[in-house]
Amino acid sequence: MNDLKRYARLITVVGLVLLVLHASPSALMAQEADALGRQTLGRPYWHVFIAYTIAWALVFGWLISIARRLRRVEERLGEG
Repeated sequence: MNDLKRYARLITVVGLVLLVLHASPSALMAQEADALGRQTLGRPYWHVFIAYTIAWALVFGWLISIARRLRRVEERLGEG
């Protein structure tokens, strides 16, 4: 089993070394500050943010609903 772990580590290290050597130098360097500052989203995407907010609200409401129903079931089992 130790040999298998060593082999997996060796393969991982070799893969990472090959990935770093294969990558272009510009990909390894950070972006320039000017290029980063020029990035924009284009037109406003407020509808996406609103949709995510609604989706998260529904998920949290569903979790609260499950917790309440579970509490009721536990109370019924405790009485019996």
